[in-house]
Amino acid sequence: MQLLLVEDDLLLGDGLREGLLDAGFRVEWLHDGQAAWHLLSAPHQFDAIVLDINLPRLDGLAVLERLRAAHDATPVLLLTARAGIDERIAGLNSGADDYLPKPFALGELVARLQALLRRAHGLAGRSLRWREVELIPARQQVLLASQPLELTATEYRLLYLLMLNYPHYLSRSQLEEKLFGWQNELESNSLDVHLSHLRKKLGSEAIRNQRGLGWRLDDA
Repeated sequence: MQLLLVEDDLLLGDGLREGLLDAGFRVEWLHDGQAAWHLLSAPHQFDAIVLDINLPRLDGLAVLERLRAAHDATPVLLLTARAGIDERIAGLNSGADDYLPKPFALGELVARLQALLRRAHGLAGRSLRWREVELIPARQQVLLASQPLELTATEYRLLYLLMLNYPHYLSRSQLEEKLFGWQNELESNSLDVHLSHLRKKLGSEAIRNQRGLGWRLDDA
């Protein structure tokens, strides 16, 4: 899943970026609110935003308010050292979906993000299911017929995207951006290679392709 992290503390931001990458997310990290709004005001496909409140150039709450004024419903989790109840109320009233005061544990941040993503896709359970496949985000584990299924990191993210968005199609550009971000040297057939490998592990008919629409999991 593609995340935008906006945090001006370089030490904290670097640690969060690495931890979120290890948790299976793709992460774009920006250091100030103005840069974040410049990116968000253009077409984008972030699945969630982790936004610090106390940012240089443009406050995090101002970024959030502009985002919601533009009718952008991307889930936003606020990070801040302002732990008072009034500050929490202000953040939630500005359109935040969740609020995490500093200091916090990385595991809690990851769990909260996974919960936001489940709610955004109308899912209530802690795992995703399709046919005999169960994907457990908290453990980054996939079971096939109750047995562990060995996947590469990219195959896992690809399956996660397909299961999270089932039964909707995802286009090539959507999948490539969410899987690979803005890698400049991405080979043109990288997505096709990973789709082929995943099909071999799930079954040749598991992933449906429709010209002009993209890919989705076949009907369960």
